[in-house]
Amino acid sequence: MTGEGRGTVSAWAELLRLPALFTVPGDVLAGAATVPGRPGPHTLWAIASSICLYQAGMALNDWADRAEDAAERPHRPLPSGRVRPTAALTAAGALTATGLALAARAGRPALTVAAPLAATVWAYDLGLKRTPAGPAAMATARALDLLLGAATVSGHVRPALSAAALLGTHTLAVTTVSRHETQGGSPLTALTALATTGALALALGRRSGDAQVPPESDHLTACGHGPAHPLRAALAVAYAATAARPYFHAALNPSPPLTQKAVGGGVRATIPLQAALSARAGAPVSALITAALAPLAARFAKKVSVT
Repeated sequence: MTGEGRGTVSAWAELLRLPALFTVPGDVLAGAATVPGRPGPHTLWAIASSICLYQAGMALNDWADRAEDAAERPHRPLPSGRVRPTAALTAAGALTATGLALAARAGRPALTVAAPLAATVWAYDLGLKRTPAGPAAMATARALDLLLGAATVSGHVRPALSAAALLGTHTLAVTTVSRHETQGGSPLTALTALATTGALALALGRRSGDAQVPPESDHLTACGHGPAHPLRAALAVAYAATAARPYFHAALNPSPPLTQKAVGGGVRATIPLQAALSARAGAPVSALITAALAPLAARFAKKVSVT
């Protein structure tokens, strides 16, 4: 590959925030773990749909922020000229259409969830993120992504609402911190995110109503709750450890670099959170598969920023 070709690939990897992509499959797996039934090919279609919609949001985000990035982050792919704005917008549209087509392939219930998910992504990037409703919109998108997994397996999402609420709460905290990452945040915002992380970690360690899934519904192994209990606790600790330290540092010194590290830590913590939600629902193998994505995310994060 020529230097120009490598540069193009690198620019698109940066635009689409490649390391953050590893936080996506766990949404669908966690949602699938909360409902009776076994996943099949439709679950894989749903994961592919989720990935496309997530990448569409990343491309659209930079297209919408291109003027702001030109002033604050001129090194980003669009203001630096490495990716054309029309190419980013075209990619966002194509990825959205592909994501919806894949959701339709996963079944009508999946498309019923994917359609509002796509609408939420576009609404957030094109306007809501600049309003007080921005963090809530992002949290809604993540919650819907988890419900996509539930809809794919059983056609019903109600059993997954508790897990979706926990994931959405985490996303709300991360997004709130990220709103001022280029100028520096505030100690109160970081402390609130830290407290939220602690509360979620405690909730993950407790068995809840939606964890009372029959053993045979562990979609990947038919394992019961026994193996999941210590795994759930370990993953809850991993989640807290990943997010808490950078939040604490940002609370002590909410400078732009530390705030950006706090956002990165919150994004990476999404993976152990998803894994803990799967373990909490009695699906230890789904949890382990999700957790295995964390080292890959960390490896790629050394090369491409997740924020």
